[in-house]
Amino acid sequence: MTNPSVFIIAEAGINHNGDLSIAKQLIDMAFEAGCDAVKFQKRDPDVCVPDKMKNVLRETPWGEITYLDYKKRIEFGRGEYDEIDAYCRSLGILWSASAWDVNSLEFLDKYNLPFHKVASALSTYQVFLEEVAKRKVLTYASVGMCSYDQIDNIVSTFNNFKCPLVLLHTVSTYPAKESDLNLMMIQSLKQKYGLPVGYSGHEASVSPSIVAGVIGAVAIERHITLDRAMWGTDHSASLESAGLKQLVNSIRKINIVMGDGIKKEIPEEKSIASKMRYWEV
Repeated sequence: MTNPSVFIIAEAGINHNGDLSIAKQLIDMAFEAGCDAVKFQKRDPDVCVPDKMKNVLRETPWGEITYLDYKKRIEFGRGEYDEIDAYCRSLGILWSASAWDVNSLEFLDKYNLPFHKVASALSTYQVFLEEVAKRKVLTYASVGMCSYDQIDNIVSTFNNFKCPLVLLHTVSTYPAKESDLNLMMIQSLKQKYGLPVGYSGHEASVSPSIVAGVIGAVAIERHITLDRAMWGTDHSASLESAGLKQLVNSIRKINIVMGDGIKKEIPEEKSIASKMRYWEV
């Protein structure tokens, strides 16, 4: 039921708040915890921000500005991603970024990313799905907010382009209530589609993600933050350094403690039995 290894993705997302030094601290956090990869998010705000939201005013650390200006303020460009790429390579940790539009997908092509990620919000955007699938790079697709018909379409699209796909069960609330997590969907999706299935967790705690690993998730993705009290959208549903280390350490133990289910006589047990079983000669 478990897997030889679980691929652990630290989702830095936009929790850097547009500050490259914070982004590097998040990379350090993922590396020091033993994650396999760190992931960011890339958007073209002119495309991704709905027209009705562009001029809405928002209170930010930079004062009251429009929602469009806020989104542009926290977005990294070529210079920042070049630094992220070089920094991750220097540490020896993989990195990627979720594109939220076709322009951003093309922007990220330069970096020959080891995997793509389709966010749940984009899972019904057919043009985008096809653009990702055309690249034939391993893709993790979150299926929060999706019906089975919509998941069928994701799987069919990636099959048509012969693009390797991993489905990620997720509940798209931030933070998600533990009673809503329905982790057995990991097994349901695996049985229905015959694909590897992982888990993208938005709960505030650590233990459900560990359970996901125990019941067969091939990948675990969790948002990370330097401080859950920081200003921004995703911090409250993210793990700080201590939680991330607890998660990674626990996930790495799964196959050690689960074993193979074959009864064995451990030499140390035999020695203890000879001391305790006084009726045996």
